[in-house]
Amino acid sequence: MIVAAIIAGEVGFWVFLLGGLAVRYLLRKPKASAVLLVCVPLVDLGLLAVTVLDLSRGTTATLAHGLAAAYIGFSVAFGHRMIRWTDQRFAHRFAGGPPPVKNPKYGRERVIFEWQDFRRAAVAWAISCGLLELAVLIIGAPARTAELSGWISRLTVITAIWGIWTVCTTLWPPKPKAPATD
Repeated sequence: MIVAAIIAGEVGFWVFLLGGLAVRYLLRKPKASAVLLVCVPLVDLGLLAVTVLDLSRGTTATLAHGLAAAYIGFSVAFGHRMIRWTDQRFAHRFAGGPPPVKNPKYGRERVIFEWQDFRRAAVAWAISCGLLELAVLIIGAPARTAELSGWISRLTVITAIWGIWTVCTTLWPPKPKAPATD
């Protein structure tokens, strides 16, 4: 049930996002667009509700329950950026908007970009681990929540690796390749 809810959440995210942008740029109805775009974060609340309901029924936490918490954390932390990224491309393609802003590739700008991404990852980690820990505390049965505790470790390792990548980019920022000489 939780895997289906996660899939439905991801599909819902894109349906509401693309639907909202289509209504905004193709049909030129900003109020209707705003209603659809407000539904994007509601998808996360729906996934949270389904997960809490499932665990409150006495279900032993599975890999999917932990994945749901991780999905919610990353969706909250990176969702606005994904919406902005999609909006820029949609506006450019369908409404004559300016070309989308590209992520920096080199130098100081790239380092700043990497640190901003790492900050988002740390926020995602905090939200995800907070939800996982809250579920462990509320359920109060270590045998039923061992998988959730395992997710805290997994997410910590992923975030630590992300941090190492960010520090490496800071120490050795990418540089443009020198032009080939004949």
